[in-house]
Amino acid sequence: MFEAVLFFHLLGATMWTGGHLILTLSILPEALRRRDPEPVRRFERVYERVGVPALAVQIATGLWLDPQDWLQLDDPAARTILLKLACVVATAALGLHARLKLIPNLTPRSLPWLGCHIVAVTLLALLFVGLGLSFRFGGA
Repeated sequence: MFEAVLFFHLLGATMWTGGHLILTLSILPEALRRRDPEPVRRFERVYERVGVPALAVQIATGLWLDPQDWLQLDDPAARTILLKLACVVATAALGLHARLKLIPNLTPRSLPWLGCHIVAVTLLALLFVGLGLSFRFGGA
């Protein structure tokens, strides 16, 4: 059972992080260069149907994978989990702000502000991956 849950956790991480890397490194630079928010809108419409469930799978499986006392700050694994949960909260805050405020009113002028959100969420996704990898080496 552990292996199956870990597989889905890693699959979710791959989809979430990979999608944001594509958005950040391919679609966003072109949209910013052209000052055209439409490519970002198109990507968001398609990716949201895959990315949000992938993140939800990551959260659910991550909680299942390590159901220990997360408040034992002397334990590296518990610290790593708390850092990952902090990344989830930051990702959710940025995502909600983008979804509710920026994307509905997206213009060429507001595109750079959304771009900052996209880069921040991508960096958080990479931090997720790094923290997950740190479990192999004892945690943060």
